[in-house]
Amino acid sequence: MPIITLITDWKNNDYYIGALKGKLYDKCPDINIVDISHNVASFNSAQAAFILKNSYKNFPTKTVHLIGVNCEESEESPFIIIEAEGQYFIGLDNGMFGLVFKEEPTKIIQIDTKKYKVNSFPELTILSDISCKIASGAQPDQFGKTKQEINRQIPLRPTIDPGVIMGSVIYIDSYLNVITNISKELFEKECNGRKFAIYVDSNHYEINMINQKYNETQMGELLAIFNSAGLLEIAINKGQISTLLNLKINSHIRIKFHDNKN
Repeated sequence: MPIITLITDWKNNDYYIGALKGKLYDKCPDINIVDISHNVASFNSAQAAFILKNSYKNFPTKTVHLIGVNCEESEESPFIIIEAEGQYFIGLDNGMFGLVFKEEPTKIIQIDTKKYKVNSFPELTILSDISCKIASGAQPDQFGKTKQEINRQIPLRPTIDPGVIMGSVIYIDSYLNVITNISKELFEKECNGRKFAIYVDSNHYEINMINQKYNETQMGELLAIFNSAGLLEIAINKGQISTLLNLKINSHIRIKFHDNKN
């Protein structure tokens, strides 16, 4: 059964979700619709990219991903179809896909939208139609012309100084844990067996170990763990760290390494 996934910033109480699902089932009744997330912050393409990047690899080949976030087409940001790793991605080329794919995808098609009626709900008209046709076996080339590269946003990267990594919060999950842009690979490279201190909210809160599981730390205590995406996550066991410490997107997380390995 063909799969179409949805990522939007509409929230679950909007009629947009029901309207889009109804249109998809009307056009291709044999599909399976998977809601990845409808809780992306309004117009936040970077958050949508993070969710897509860390979910799509678990889907089978030929899955179609429809991304309805900040979907206002312009000459600089057209609608595109991407074919990558055997899957298809449909949405606006506003830099979001550049945060998902490090390399240029196998195929990029800029959608010719002239034959569609222009309105304020392109997900319902343009993207639903194309998603269903591709899920049913149509080739992306028939919907437009080849585009050589996707637009790219500059990702927020950690800064590295001698003995220090300065990272930032890039995502807050449903448990209100904070996920940073510090990868396990970067941490291990810079740590090199040294002792370390992770500082949350300036120097007020300090963590000196990396957990393998959340419950290795007592309930209500701060912890650090590398999550399934390979990124450093800061949490409170059975707590809500972003609320309690007023952490937000772009809040700083600092790791200081000590030269003495003993």
